[in-house]
Amino acid sequence: MATAFVFPGQGSQSLGMLDDIIATSAAARDTLAEADEALGFALSDVIAAGPESALNSTETTQPALLATSVALYRAWLAEGGATPSGMAGHSLGEYSALVCAGSLEFADALRLVRRRGELMQQSVPAGEGAMAAILGLEDAEVEACCAGVDGVVSAANYNSPGQIVIAGAAAAVDAAIAACKDAGARKAMPLAVSVPSHCALMNSAADALAEELAGVAVAMPTVPVVHNVDAVAAANPDELRAKLVAQLSQPVRWTQCVTTLADAGADTFIECGPGKVLTGLARRINKQLTGRAVNDSASLASALAD
Repeated sequence: MATAFVFPGQGSQSLGMLDDIIATSAAARDTLAEADEALGFALSDVIAAGPESALNSTETTQPALLATSVALYRAWLAEGGATPSGMAGHSLGEYSALVCAGSLEFADALRLVRRRGELMQQSVPAGEGAMAAILGLEDAEVEACCAGVDGVVSAANYNSPGQIVIAGAAAAVDAAIAACKDAGARKAMPLAVSVPSHCALMNSAADALAEELAGVAVAMPTVPVVHNVDAVAAANPDELRAKLVAQLSQPVRWTQCVTTLADAGADTFIECGPGKVLTGLARRINKQLTGRAVNDSASLASALAD
């Protein structure tokens, strides 16, 4: 049995999402203390008690999810968990994977994703961008619906067969929703997000992120990390940086990422972080895969016992 670890992105956060594991794992507690020191404010307090508006602010959500995922992974290792055969992270989760694989230093990654969140928020004024989930259409059908409307809108997340998220300018997304409904989508619904991620509206943020990444030390991962933009591991640190930059304005090819890890031999996918969205997606992508979420002490103990 080969195990891949996958790490969630924005939308998985919730107040108190680390309470249980912090109470039982010194490794997790130490990780949160390290995060507070690196950022210069009590991120751990925001994670534990909010306010919820602060946790859901993009520049705080991103380091909070990174810290949570890394804390859970360190708790896994501290309890004798085996190193996985491969890793991937959905959007922001890619940074969690790179920290856990030894490619990025934790403190550097925390500061980097906080800045990433700020850049994303600054790129598109509130209300001018949007995202929507489209269920029940083939990839090519969604792409054609987006191409057929005026304005910036494109596929942002290829989450699983028949489940795609689109992103772009608000009016264009609305038009694409209507087009997808006309094409027979089972559901086409706006998402409650503050920024339209993984589309051309993030080009300016990507350019600024490239400058930030130029000053960050990057090592080759000790565990292969499959990247969102092409579902392929980077060959060198410069390529790794380039893929992180491209990820901001290009779609997350999650179906391909899971397929790449499965083709490399992974048959068990452990979602390391709050929630269980990726666990469900793994099963929809490949029914032969075993998926499980590790997000508290009970699920950690269960996964370790297998």
